[in-house]
Amino acid sequence: MRRMIMDEGQTAPEFGAKADAICNQALEEFAQNAPDAGDDALAAATYDRKLEELEAALDAPLQVLYLRQLAIVREKALQSYRASSRSSESSDYEAMLQADSMFQREAEEATREGSDWDYATERSYLQSVMNDMAQTSKKLIDVQMKSANQQSTAMQYLQQQQQMIQQLQMQLYGQSSPWNVGLAYRIPDTNFNLQGSYQQGRGNFQLSCVPDEYAPLLGPNGFTNGVGPGNLGLSLNLSI
Repeated sequence: MRRMIMDEGQTAPEFGAKADAICNQALEEFAQNAPDAGDDALAAATYDRKLEELEAALDAPLQVLYLRQLAIVREKALQSYRASSRSSESSDYEAMLQADSMFQREAEEATREGSDWDYATERSYLQSVMNDMAQTSKKLIDVQMKSANQQSTAMQYLQQQQQMIQQLQMQLYGQSSPWNVGLAYRIPDTNFNLQGSYQQGRGNFQLSCVPDEYAPLLGPNGFTNGVGPGNLGLSLNLSI
């Protein structure tokens, strides 16, 4: 059991019952081999003292293994709590109950009957750690929710501001519809390009002189051999 618990970091099944059996066997062998005290009170007192000393000598190293086993069981319970709390099917409270129940069950099994062995300290420490982890998780969730709410509020504010700007533009420019229209035309056999647009209640006209890269492909009037992308353009944008 010592190698399993101390070296391999594993729990020994039914450790309490096995430890109790080791002590009882040693005490029985001592009782069988010890001389009979008879009616001698001094010999009887010596026998009882030696019996207690033997039990204490056996109990001390077993209790060290017991405390180590409790630490291993506690870590197993914490791992179980972490796994359960990350699952969406159970809450932190339910995960705590499951981990605490598992620890108590295995600690009871490891405790030697009739001894002063106790796992209350380890159990209290386990509960304290789980409470701290739950509080940290709750704070993290609160921060994430607060950040999400702030982003949502900011988006709503920007949308409201955009709507107000559009309304002011409509009132300022007398815009009655959300129509946006653009038109471009190149005068045939010339480098002159005419562009016009109407957007958000405002009109714009532009005359530019740009060489026509597609002139060799077109006829004298620009339409004999077809319409190229440099001859005529029309765009329409409707916002709803």
